[in-house]
Amino acid sequence: MDINNIRFPKEVELYALKNKVSYIDAVLAVCEQFGLEPQVAAKFLNAPIIQKIKAEGQELNLLPKKSKLPL
Repeated sequence: MDINNIRFPKEVELYALKNKVSYIDAVLAVCEQFGLEPQVAAKFLNAPIIQKIKAEGQELNLLPKKSKLPL
């Protein structure tokens, strides 16, 4: 099956919603489904999914949270 920058984000979105998993897990599952390395698949992600992954990463303390007040 051919994957591209339009189809991959749709597959990730569908997988996340259908299986009620995080977008991080959905990306990894779709990568496995299409035989892609996550580093290769990263170029297929669109801005909305990247933002959702960043938010999940911050919630899980995998990424630093941005300060809301200027320091």
